[in-house]
Amino acid sequence: MNTLSTPTLDIGIGGMTCASCVSRVERALKKVPGVTQATVNLATESARIAYAPSEQMEARLRRAVRDAGYEPLAADAMDAAEVVSPWAGFMPVAFGLALSAPLVLPMVGDLLGLHWMLPAWMQFVLATPVQFILGARFYKAGWHALKALTGNMDLLVAIGTTAGWTLSMWLWLTAAPGAMVHLYFEASAVVVTLVLLGKWLEARARRQTTAAIRALHALRPDIAHLIRPGPSTGSGHTEEVDVPVAEVLVGDRLVVRPGERFPVDGRLQEGHTQVDESMLTGEPLPVTKDRDAPLTGGAINGEGRIVMQVSAVGSETVLSHIIRLVEDAQAAKAPIQRLVDQVSSVFVPVVVVIALGTLLGWWLTGHAFELAVINAVAVLVIACPCALGLATPAAIMAGTGVAAKHGILIKDAQALELAHKVDTVVFDKTGTLTVGRPRLTAFVVAGGGDEPKLLAAAASVQSGSEHPLARAVVAAAQERGLSIEAPDNVRAVPGRGSEGEVGVSSYLMGSLRWMEELKVEMGALAVQADDLQQIGATVSALAQRTTQGLTLRALMAFGDEPKPGAGKALAVLRARGIRTVMISGDNRGAAEAMARRLGLRPEGGEVMAEVLPGDKVARVMALKEGGHVVAMVGDGVNDAPALAAADVGMAMGNGTDVAMHAAGITLMRGDPALVAAALDISSRTVAKIRQNLFWAFAYNVAGIPLAAWGFLNPVVAGAAMAMSSVSVMSNALLLRRWKPRQD
Repeated sequence: MNTLSTPTLDIGIGGMTCASCVSRVERALKKVPGVTQATVNLATESARIAYAPSEQMEARLRRAVRDAGYEPLAADAMDAAEVVSPWAGFMPVAFGLALSAPLVLPMVGDLLGLHWMLPAWMQFVLATPVQFILGARFYKAGWHALKALTGNMDLLVAIGTTAGWTLSMWLWLTAAPGAMVHLYFEASAVVVTLVLLGKWLEARARRQTTAAIRALHALRPDIAHLIRPGPSTGSGHTEEVDVPVAEVLVGDRLVVRPGERFPVDGRLQEGHTQVDESMLTGEPLPVTKDRDAPLTGGAINGEGRIVMQVSAVGSETVLSHIIRLVEDAQAAKAPIQRLVDQVSSVFVPVVVVIALGTLLGWWLTGHAFELAVINAVAVLVIACPCALGLATPAAIMAGTGVAAKHGILIKDAQALELAHKVDTVVFDKTGTLTVGRPRLTAFVVAGGGDEPKLLAAAASVQSGSEHPLARAVVAAAQERGLSIEAPDNVRAVPGRGSEGEVGVSSYLMGSLRWMEELKVEMGALAVQADDLQQIGATVSALAQRTTQGLTLRALMAFGDEPKPGAGKALAVLRARGIRTVMISGDNRGAAEAMARRLGLRPEGGEVMAEVLPGDKVARVMALKEGGHVVAMVGDGVNDAPALAAADVGMAMGNGTDVAMHAAGITLMRGDPALVAAALDISSRTVAKIRQNLFWAFAYNVAGIPLAAWGFLNPVVAGAAMAMSSVSVMSNALLLRRWKPRQD
């Protein structure tokens, strides 16, 4: 269950075999009163339903699935962490192969010039269990499809193999005594067995596409070492006990030993260590952690025994959030898949009509009735739309899984499908291209001002703000040992600054643009402000509200550093023909100075300076004009509207939750190089989708006429149909070898 704007429910669905099943289940779910959206995924064998709050909705949805002829699965049956043997479900296939092999041996003998045949009664004994026991699943699912006046793969297989078995019975029972009649029991038995084999191989490959989810689930330890008050009455006595992770509470203190995984999120309270976060962020190098550093559940503790204080448990941990994002992306339906579903909904009825036309065409033109039946059976078998239903979701599952392994979380399939078309990438400056930890490099007071007092006043006004510049002022005051007071009547002005009362005085701290709007006289500090901006500093001002109005008291200059590799990341994008733009609220001088350090060309329109948060959306929309596909990369709350407005929003994982919710893609390392990697995995995944769809359609387009004209017998058609699904899954699994390019 996910927390969205409307309630949603995930249900496992057993018994789906092809794209027609997907359409049928979706129609059944959408008929339930209160359902606003239903998306069924063949590759994950699940449905995600959005609905208006209603009593007993889950029960009604499960009944709708069952009434449609499919099996609603319990939530724990969909647990991606479940370890399944590679040979799970092979027993029916093994029986089918054992019973069908003797039926095929005479065909092999014919190739070697040995003409012999099993007695008809023995063929009947071998083929009938395959047809009606192992093939019972096809009759059951086909019957449900018929009752719903739809068709699916099972119906095609059931009709085709039953026709072959019935024809064989008729030829056997009507033959003259002692006559050797060619029967077709082997065709029906082998087709059933091959379809079962194909579905087993497909299920085995499908489990590999969920390897990323299983790996993430495996990061969760089962046991935590809890520090709790000991049984002794002595003051301060504690003991260490092992408890299930599910019983850990926020605020608990846990011991994590060297080499163990952190069971939940928290902060380091005692000790220091290095942490391997590679499975969460894709970063191969250990990260040093000192006191009060954040610790993420699932990461591996290094050489130090540490004590952590729990800050998040259960579904609120970073690991749970990552798992939800990957599961959401794999459960979603890409826009291209909707066209496939529409085609599949009419595909089976059309195939039945073609098969009937094949039967009548061969028979009415003077050919033997048994030949007409066999050719019609071949049409039914070759046309099963399994590969069509798997082509898109299999590629999306593999693509999102391998992306997550490298620190790229793709929240929805639409972002994945669209990202490869991006031709313009807009980067927020602070925290995205720069480290985001600016420091106070200069504090210039107006004539006669008391520098320590004014710096303390500025820090007091900013003490409640999370803005990077505010934190830099507070840090500078703390380094000098100044007293920071809690301000009164604080008022924040988005994109400009804030105002607050410190003692008996009211101070305003903010941008030079705000000071200009408020008509604050810069006086002698105007020249110094220009000089600081020219060298690339971000300049803010401190003004005091007096009886004469607002009076400028000081200027503050801030410096930030580019992120390591940010310049190279931008160069990689430009080398691929993608336009890069930096957008910033800083003054033009500071923004352009930083842009040049990053290799951007201000004169080429690659810098947008003095942009207020509310104006970022307009700038992004302007860049989209002319059909351009724009990606926005940001990390802050003020970036969220622009992230949502862009064609593809990418949030830095070191940023705010608001930004990550607004974006379609989250870059867990906060590394600008991952932007190019995200575009690359999108391109590779879309390429796999197109390849799969091409071969799935080509297979049917080529196979149906060949079968109708008598060039394919049912055995070859069954093998080709089974292998088409396996080939689609195998092609998608090639994405698991993807790694970010090192340009």
